[in-house]
This record gives sequence, structure tokens and C-alpha cells, in this order.
Amino acid sequence: MQFLLPKLRAHRARRTLCRLALWPGLPAGLLAATALLVSGLNPASAQTRAATGAAAGAAKGSVQHIRAVTARIDGAAIQANRASSRDWPSHGLDYAETRFSRLMGIDTGNVQRLGLAWTYDLESSRGVEATPLVVDGIMYVTASWSIVHAVDARTGKRLWSYDPKVPREAGYKGCCDVVNRGVALWQGKVFVASYDGRLIALDAATGKKLWEQDTIIDRRFSYTVTGAPRVFKGKVIIGNGGAEYGVRGYITAYDASTGAQKWRWFTVPGDPSKPFEDESMARAAKTWDPAGRWWEAGGGGTAWDSITYDPELNLMFVGTGNGSPWAQKKRSPAGGDNLYLASLVALNPDTGQYVWHYQQTPGDNWDFTSTQPMILADLQIEGKPRKVILHAPKNGFFFVVDRTNGQFISARNFVDVNWASGYDKNGRPIETAIARVADRPREVIPSPYGARNWHSMSFNPQTGLVYMPVQNAPVNLLDNKDWKFNAASALEPHSNLGWNMAMFANAEPPKSAPFGRLLAWDPVQQKEVWRAENISPWNGGTLSTAGNLVFQGTADGRFIAYDARDGKKLWETPVGTGVVAAPSTYEVDGQQYVSIAVGWGGVYGLAARHTDRQGPGRVYTFAIGANAKAPDLAPYRLGELVAGVPYKAEHVPEGTALYVSNCVFCHGVPGVDRGGNIPNLGYSSQAVLTNLDKYLFDSPLAANGMPNFKGKLKAEDVDKLKAFIQGTADAIRPK
Repeated sequence: MQFLLPKLRAHRARRTLCRLALWPGLPAGLLAATALLVSGLNPASAQTRAATGAAAGAAKGSVQHIRAVTARIDGAAIQANRASSRDWPSHGLDYAETRFSRLMGIDTGNVQRLGLAWTYDLESSRGVEATPLVVDGIMYVTASWSIVHAVDARTGKRLWSYDPKVPREAGYKGCCDVVNRGVALWQGKVFVASYDGRLIALDAATGKKLWEQDTIIDRRFSYTVTGAPRVFKGKVIIGNGGAEYGVRGYITAYDASTGAQKWRWFTVPGDPSKPFEDESMARAAKTWDPAGRWWEAGGGGTAWDSITYDPELNLMFVGTGNGSPWAQKKRSPAGGDNLYLASLVALNPDTGQYVWHYQQTPGDNWDFTSTQPMILADLQIEGKPRKVILHAPKNGFFFVVDRTNGQFISARNFVDVNWASGYDKNGRPIETAIARVADRPREVIPSPYGARNWHSMSFNPQTGLVYMPVQNAPVNLLDNKDWKFNAASALEPHSNLGWNMAMFANAEPPKSAPFGRLLAWDPVQQKEVWRAENISPWNGGTLSTAGNLVFQGTADGRFIAYDARDGKKLWETPVGTGVVAAPSTYEVDGQQYVSIAVGWGGVYGLAARHTDRQGPGRVYTFAIGANAKAPDLAPYRLGELVAGVPYKAEHVPEGTALYVSNCVFCHGVPGVDRGGNIPNLGYSSQAVLTNLDKYLFDSPLAANGMPNFKGKLKAEDVDKLKAFIQGTADAIRPK
């Protein structure tokens, strides 16, 4: 009879859980706790039992404790955590990447008492885009240059840090700042993808490197990696960036234990004179015009951010990027859909085999990536349950797509757009007359910055709403009819540093108004429910909770909590620098915390900013009743407009062209922009501008990521650049 007792206890506990689940209004935390109790009655693996025992007997934050609590993180643990949301073990919290926490310790009734628990200095001055992962009070977060920090969330103290030693002189090889969106955890390992394209496995307890793989297929090209890895079924999945520079996109799976490559799927076809990798590539090639020799400029389609997974369907979903070059007439002159650019693609995670796709922007001509974070949800649509993907990419339309087969369900614009009037019943855009104008400047809305960019959205199943940062950052575009691959072209932005847009930017000033806002969107009704206006574009990602809260950081340096139901602002606090990342929330020793990693940057934040304070990248952590002292916030030292540097007026036009093709995306327009995390040269000192040749050719700022321009610029070009910078400062100086 003795051997029957554990089974009898388990049966009774499960019966209790079933009854509790039917009890209306039962607190989610109690149900989750009961579920964990029941799961604890099931026979556990030796590894799990050992990890649990080790954790119980070890001091919190000790190597033994960290090793034990991270060793248990696998697919089952990530799925089980959804019931309680006690930890934040994966990039978007769960495999569906809902960023919805079921914790209720902080809610609309007490959020006003939220106070600072601690801050942690990330020792960075460039963009911070990572969401902190936390398991039993052990936090993992990345700063710029892909540096990993392990932090004791109970105290805010450093446990260890790991610097992958990204070559600083390679900073120019990425379009959008030297950022990193975070790490992945799996069975005692931390995985980080370095900016220069390496995938690295670290011991979660010590930070010691366990293995490293070069993910780049050809280092002659400017590939970078800025995304957070995901781990599905023991495989670490990572994509890459670089479509602006002329690369071919792909996504790769590596064995989490050994680093061995398991599979790779390319997002666009390669050279048609060679065998295609699989049938999906052969099918895609039929949608490209060989006259454009797209494979020489790579084609693009880089999968640099969004990846989700449905264990029930055994499908992973990838968002793909823009075309390379941007101008379709150059890469595929006869047109065509150019698969699989700007698409949602389903793959088999075991093999990497293509299953289905839905292309959101056929024949991309506007840098309308579909890499923006997606969410998996189960919704009632027209009275029927549907397994869907919710997605709001750069192109300005909110999509609901059946994730079982890629079938288009609906799309509705969530901001004003002028490139398409809508989508037809087959899920194709109805393009407007302005969409493919090439021979004159046109302002396509949204711009290449996107109606949404990489900033994460969240989905609250209680309210049925998606909470997303949306924006307009105006840009005017004109095709460059003389574009040649990898050739410097006067007035084509950063073409001398490897950009291949085949377009000029702002040949005429754009006319639309910039904005940034937080939008609450009903994906079933496809309509806006409420909005909160921000002072500018480029605000942070969102977190929603069962306490009816939405958290978001802003470009002007605030961290805010809203009522998820109506958008009423309930709480805010200054955090110094602008915020672009998304927060996470978790429970430690029975108390709920909210953490946000701050650090202004990204492609917009290189040259523009919306706060007069400047701070290093930091993690801010908050809890009810906490009252730690906030760090001092240093004022941004803008200085005066540069003056007194002699120049020849006839050099200004050539200097303008040189500045645009080498400097503008990093340093902005001299004196007009105020500088972001990179200084504006219009406000540099006279000594800096006088000695500009030293900065360009002797690399005194290489450690900050400034490239060396030897071989890219000539000595006589320096005087022309000085003429443009000083001449522009003189032209705008108040008389």
C-alpha cells in the first residue's frame, strides 16, 4: 500500500486543481502555485531533482545557486512559467512572446507607491536595447558592444560580466548602432550573439566561455548580429543584419550543448547559375528578375530580430527584412514579389525546412522590414477559435495571420499611410500611385524608420488589446539611377561606408509631422482603443500585466505606467537618458519587481535626442515601497556652435556631398540636429574641426567605434568637409 500513497496524493491534488480552475475570480497566483505543487508530485528527471536540491541548500546568488536555478531552464520550464510569470526566462517572457505577466503584486491600486529599489551601471554610452532575463533573482542583460552582465536582482550587485571584445573599428559595419537585444538561457548556459557575428555560449554561473561559433558565411561583407538568440528544442537560433550593406539573409540553428551547426535556411535565393539550397529557394528565384543580378548585392531579407515558436504545432516563425538595395528597380528591374523579403515565414525547428510564408510587402521598395516583434495568440474571430500571429511591421498595417497555414485573415493601418490604400481579400496590398515613383523625390509614409520598428509590443489576453509604440519619422526618397553596387555615390547616405540603398534621402524636405505614441489596439476588431501621445518618435517597448498595467519608457527619459484598460497615466519617474528597450517584471522571494535597461541609441538615436540629460546605460529596478536614492543625472553638454574655422565657400557643395555619403547618419546635420549618442559636429570645438584630419585618419576615437577613413577620403576632402560643417553652422547662427 505504501507505494500507492504518492499516486493517491497526486490524484487528489490534480482533482483539487481542476476544481480551483473552475472557481470564478480565483487569483492567478494561487492557481499557479497549486499547479506548481501538482507538477512537483510528478516524477522529475534526475537533473531537475539535483538542481532543485542544490538550489535549496545554496546561498542565493552563489555559484551553486545560480548553476542550479539556470540548469532547469528548458522548453518545459519556459512553458510552465507562463502560469505564474514568476521568472522572465526568455526574450519575450514566453515562446509566444506576449510580454504579458500574470503577476499581480503591482496593480492599478498600488502602482503609485512604486519606488526605486536599485540601479546598476552598464558602463555604456551607446544604445541599450535588451530586455533583462531573470531566473530566481539572477538577472542577465546586455549593453552596447554585446557585453553581458549578470546581476543579483536581490541587491543590484554585479555577479560577473563578459566582454566578447568586438573590434571597435567594425562599428561602422552596422546601420543602427552597436546594440544588442539580449541573451537566451538554456540548461545552465547563457547565449549571446556578438555584434561582429559570433554566437557564444557562457556558463550562467561564472560567465566562462564554453563555446563560440562564427555565424557569418562570408566576411568580405558587412554582416552584423544585434538580435537576441532563441532556443527551441535544444537548438540556438540566430539571424543576422546587414541588408543596407548588400548581404544575403539567412537564419541558423546550432546545438545548444556543443555549438555544432544543425541547419541553415536562406531568406532569399542565391546565384541562379548554382544549385539552389532547397525547393523554397528555387520557388523564390522565379519572383526575381535576373537582369538585376540581385545576388551580387545579396538580395537582403536579413532575419535580424523577430523569432517565435509554437510547441504544439512544432513551428517556428521568422520575420524577414528589406531588399538590398532598397530600390526594387535596381535589384529586380522587371518587378516581382522578390520572395522572401518582408515576410512571415514558418519553418520546422528540427530541420529548418520551409513550411509556409505570408509576404506582407511584396516587392519591397521602401525598407519595409517584417522583422518587428510578432506575438502568437489564440483568438475568437468571427465566432471561431483561430491560432494567429499578431504583427505590426514597418509598413503601417496591423496583420492577423493564421499561424497554422499562413492564411491572411485581416490587415488594417494603425497610422496614416500613403503607399497603399489597404489589402485585398487575398492579402495583397492595394498600392497607390506614389508607391513606386522613382524619378522624383517622394515622401512615402511611413518612412524607412517604420510606423513601428524593433521596439517590442505586448498582448494582454484579459483586455484583448495589443500595446505598441508607433511613430512617424519623416523621410523623403529619390531613386539613384546611377547606383552601382558598393560604389561611393555623392549625396547617397553612407555609400562610402558600404551602404547600398540606391536611393537619396531628403533631396527635398519631408512635409509630414513627426510623432510618437503608445497605441492600444484591438486585433479582433482591428481598431484603436486608446492612445497616449509622446513628445517624439523612438520610444521604448511595452510590458503589460495582470494588474491591468502597461509599462513603457520614453525617448525623453521617463518610465511610465498606464492603466491597460483606458490609457490613464498612473505613475512615472525620470531615468535620465532616453529609453528604447522594453521592461521585464518578475518575482523574487515573494515580491514583484519591474526592471528596465536604459541607454539612448539605435539608428534614430545616433544623431537625435529628446532629453537634456545624459547618463550611462543603466538598469533601473522598482518595487512597491522601495526608496533607494536615484543616481545623479549629468546635463548634456551641447556647447556653442563651432566658429572661426576658415574655409572656402566654393568647397561647401562638394563638402555637402562628402558629408552625406560619409557622416550624416551618425553625426546628423551640423547645428540643426543636437546630437544623439554621437556628437553633432556643428557643436564641436574649433580645435576639433581644425584638426579634423587627425580624427579621420589617425583613429583617436576608434574605441568609441569611429571608423578610420584612410582609403575612403583624400586629404583634400577634409577641407571640403570643414567647409560644409563650418558653413552650415555659420548659416544657422542667430544674427
